[in-house]
Amino acid sequence: MYYVIKRQPESTSKCFIGFKVPKYTSSRSSDNVIFEFIKDGKTTRKWIKKDEIVLLTEDKDFFMKTMEQFKSVEEIQQKLVDTARKKLDESMETFTENVNAELNEFNEIRDSDDIPCILKDL
Repeated sequence: MYYVIKRQPESTSKCFIGFKVPKYTSSRSSDNVIFEFIKDGKTTRKWIKKDEIVLLTEDKDFFMKTMEQFKSVEEIQQKLVDTARKKLDESMETFTENVNAELNEFNEIRDSDDIPCILKDL
């Protein structure tokens, strides 16, 4: 059995995945590795670019240790992102409240003579 850690470049929230495969094929002249899976009794092949593969090994213990290390870093970073997202949401709420308050204040004075607004004549 082979163990693989692959980058997920198309995802911002899940940067990598790990999986095991019974067989792979590659050559030095190819930019891809072909992984073979058995699904529902049928062989399925998946081409993955070599530069997206972080680890390809037969050592299950090393694979598990590396996955745990990556998951730990991902978890820490996700907590930072969640905290930043919460602060951003709070800032956006404050922003909206402040701008709406300013617009409401202007609405109250819009009909005065010193504001050149056509709406008061409509």
